[in-house]
Amino acid sequence: MVGLRDDAKTRDAIERCLERISEAAAKLGDEASELVPGQPWPEIRALGNRLRHEYDRVRVDRLWTIIVQDLPSLRTACEAGLAKLEGGG
Repeated sequence: MVGLRDDAKTRDAIERCLERISEAAAKLGDEASELVPGQPWPEIRALGNRLRHEYDRVRVDRLWTIIVQDLPSLRTACEAGLAKLEGGG
């Protein structure tokens, strides 16, 4: 996490990628919960707004927690949802 505090480019890249995830969740709407249940979709969508509009208050430690604790399970769940779609349900 120390590197994240000191590396503005990496932090910006992480924030931008999280914004994209948030935007994708917003575009999916209720379908996100149907395809990938059990994820905190409202919080995922809200994160994008926070990154865009309250960027000066985003805590590096919270970004780190999202990267380490939240993203792995979200990725696994989304991959399972995609597999369902590709398999026809």
